[in-house]
Amino acid sequence: MSETPISPLRARMIEDMSVRKFGEATQRDYIRHVKTFSTFLGRSPATASAEDLRRYQVHQSSTGEQPGSINSSVAALRFFFRVTLNRPDMGHHLTRIPMPEKLRVVLSKEEVAQLLEAAPGVKYKAALSVAYGAGLRVSEVANLKVSDIDSKRMLLRVEQGKGKKDRHAILSPRLLVLLRQYWSLAKPRTWLFPGPDPLFAITTRQLHRVVCNTAEAIGINKRVTPHVLRHSFATHLLEQGVDIRVIQVLLGHAKLESTAIYTKVATKVLRSVTSPLDLLTPLGPKKELPK
Repeated sequence: MSETPISPLRARMIEDMSVRKFGEATQRDYIRHVKTFSTFLGRSPATASAEDLRRYQVHQSSTGEQPGSINSSVAALRFFFRVTLNRPDMGHHLTRIPMPEKLRVVLSKEEVAQLLEAAPGVKYKAALSVAYGAGLRVSEVANLKVSDIDSKRMLLRVEQGKGKKDRHAILSPRLLVLLRQYWSLAKPRTWLFPGPDPLFAITTRQLHRVVCNTAEAIGINKRVTPHVLRHSFATHLLEQGVDIRVIQVLLGHAKLESTAIYTKVATKVLRSVTSPLDLLTPLGPKKELPK
């Protein structure tokens, strides 16, 4: 059975993204968005006009497409026109939609402890403990290798995290003990948390499923995902008084603004702030002015 041939235009776009080291997921999303636009247009997207882009965004809005999806399509189409077609002017006719700001879901320390204790088996307890104890993204947890554990320097090596950057994360003494207990039982060879086939790492989907099911089973009435453990890590550090710039490094954030979102949910920090009203010197009796 022959595969559907890739059009020269799509092949060129894929080459342009590959040269710029775009991840596979990003490439798939960009191609999907351009294909959706082409379907709406009814012809090659290379022939689109500024008015076509305006009509498309009106269509997206009228059909109830979410801001995140619209903004993702804006990024894909801007790349397509600016880079692949060398028509940078077309990017000016695409409008990003402001994203509604929502507070991050954060677990209390007691809820984290309950979640870790209820994890189904030592493997998942270790994996979720890494997510919380080192503040790793779920993809970073899944892709850890046994060789990434540096017990002498008490560090975890995170290879090619978000933005294709390597960094180090903290390895706490308690986490090291837990990982050693897990290793003595499971004896993982290459991947720290292998999937059903030990040649491959566990999937992020499986970790996500375990976290959601465990949280539901113990009655945590919050939308809990693996990323919530990372949010909780950052928030709890902030509440402990750790400098936000240190937390930025631990999380692997390129910009401090990305880390600053945790100040909105660090309730202990908010409660410790003294209102300027409380610092006012009480006013004495009102004195009459001399006549």
